[in-house]
Amino acid sequence: QVQLVESGGGLVQAGGSLRLSCAASGRTFGSFATGWFRQAPGKEREFVAAISWSGDSTYYEDSVKGRFSISRDSANDTVYLQMNSQRPEDTAVYYCAAIKGVVTNDPMPYDYWGQGTQVTVSS
Repeated sequence: QVQLVESGGGLVQAGGSLRLSCAASGRTFGSFATGWFRQAPGKEREFVAAISWSGDSTYYEDSVKGRFSISRDSANDTVYLQMNSQRPEDTAVYYCAAIKGVVTNDPMPYDYWGQGTQVTVSS
């Protein structure tokens, strides 16, 4: 069993930065890849970024490439999402999720989810 807790959301002006954290508990978290997804009101949950269990491989949705960066601190079972040059269209609830298998941008296969943290970018 893996529990995930997101933090770091808030209100930021366009062009600003936030860093989200996903703290995990559960003795097997180190073997899970982790993804960040977001969901805006009235829209489907969409993939943002993911990182392999080893941290060696990272993946990004096209609209965040060059602006967002995902990383993991394996010693502390925490995954981060650094968000720079934010835009109003980044406004959403952000979720982290853990997957035992191959990293994918499809939310369905992910095994565990956090409760989400709100990110609001004002223009």
